[in-house]
Amino acid sequence: MNLGADRAILRERWYAEGFFGPETIADHLRRGAQSFPETAMHFAGGPSPSSIRLDDMFTCSLRLAGGLAELGVGPGDRIAIWVPNWLEGALTYQAALMLGATVVPIVHIYGPREVGFILRQSGARVLVMPDRWRNIDYRERFDAITDIPALEHVALIGGHGPSGAIPWQRLADHDVLSTLPATHPDDVCLLIYTSGTTADPKGVQHTTNTLVAEIRSTAAAVGERRGVNLAAFPAGHIAGVLGLLRMFVLGVSSVLMDQWDPSLAARLVQQYRVTTTAGAPFFLASLLDEAERQGSDLSSLTNYMVGAASVPAALVRRADASGTPAFRAYGSSEHPVITTGTPRDSLDQRAGTDGRLTPGNEIRLLDDDDHEVSVGMDGEIVSRGPELFVGYTDTALDAESFLPGGWFRTGDIGRIDADGFLTITDRKKDVIIRGGENIASKEVEDLLAMHPSVMEAAAVGQADDRYGERVAVFVQLREGQTIDLDEVRRHFAELGAARQKAPEHLEFVDEFPRSLSGKVRKVELRDRLRRRSS
Repeated sequence: MNLGADRAILRERWYAEGFFGPETIADHLRRGAQSFPETAMHFAGGPSPSSIRLDDMFTCSLRLAGGLAELGVGPGDRIAIWVPNWLEGALTYQAALMLGATVVPIVHIYGPREVGFILRQSGARVLVMPDRWRNIDYRERFDAITDIPALEHVALIGGHGPSGAIPWQRLADHDVLSTLPATHPDDVCLLIYTSGTTADPKGVQHTTNTLVAEIRSTAAAVGERRGVNLAAFPAGHIAGVLGLLRMFVLGVSSVLMDQWDPSLAARLVQQYRVTTTAGAPFFLASLLDEAERQGSDLSSLTNYMVGAASVPAALVRRADASGTPAFRAYGSSEHPVITTGTPRDSLDQRAGTDGRLTPGNEIRLLDDDDHEVSVGMDGEIVSRGPELFVGYTDTALDAESFLPGGWFRTGDIGRIDADGFLTITDRKKDVIIRGGENIASKEVEDLLAMHPSVMEAAAVGQADDRYGERVAVFVQLREGQTIDLDEVRRHFAELGAARQKAPEHLEFVDEFPRSLSGKVRKVELRDRLRRRSS
């Protein structure tokens, strides 16, 4: 495999097909400010909630770029941004990108271990951070980090930070930078780290062209028009980064939250007449719950993309019944949106599949010997397309993650139907193997979600001397409901599920451990089972 040669061939093709273009990130930001000057970004969190127009935002970013340039920041340098969805963070992203630097987002709730790893591996020269966010003291966390020799400057939002930190506001008050450095749209501009579970995070590299291709292709697939978007994903998540750029490319106003709060989200949808949003199933379910409690008006919300975790069909049907057309989507930090449903799809398609390929994307489904499987059969998904990342910072990971031709191994298992709709059935590493038979944890979860007492469920494999693994489930019940293992087994039998798929171990949780993007952290659930059996 020669990934560089494969990428060169594909890149030439994507230029010819119009998915890639000559515009740099600065070109896109400038054009957005000129074309959509009155489009606004509203910040519902931060030191002081605020709103700003795109034209003013562009000017502020040029001032901040001037301040960063005085620190010596230029093309190829890496700037780590450890900031929630605040105005200061958004301006820093844009200023750094204008200078041709590579932005390194850090999820704002990460601790010293994760932040230290990212700073060391990325080689970031500058770190931008606040003094506090809610109950988090960032100085305390930063002071616990050691051995970061490449880091030269810390820019501080607020007044209490590490010794020698530069006030962020001093950089922001600089004169407007009149001349931007020359950059290329195929240069790496984003280095984002996936949230690791059993291993260190992986550094995912994107370019201007890969990011803009995602924004345009997804908008074309969904039929997104100018409106108001609620940005619930954190800035350290790939969806959060794309949200900061989407408004400049599409002219869509945005409302940003610095923490998921369903009560606040329901009020924001009503206040700003939000038309589009995206989130994990947990976000959608809690928004619907809160809207019912408050009596909130969600009628403006006509486009809800739900993904980033296993999506129960029952949740999409519930949203539809409440008047919110939701649809599933599939992607990752490496390949942000491979497939998506649309509001125009039938309810069965929106609830039961993860949609069709967005423009430019391709997939193949492979068996364990890397042979393609037939339509309707499960196989490992390998993908490629103009929005696919250009490789990991650790090139050793590329060797095990790519096939000849530039095909990326997603590690996900799915099937595609005759109409081109993809359905994710499981993670390849998340299959429960009971008595030599593979059981899709997603199928178990979807079946459980159909029980009226169950709000959410997560299935994992539990070590078993006889079968190797048995099916264990963690369940969050609806308020005032009860259920036991016998009832769960009856439920599976009534649905016609094979007996070996019925859970053999049941535990209740008040809430699930989650990543910031809303995914259930199954590694923690497996750890609970292991600790109890040891």
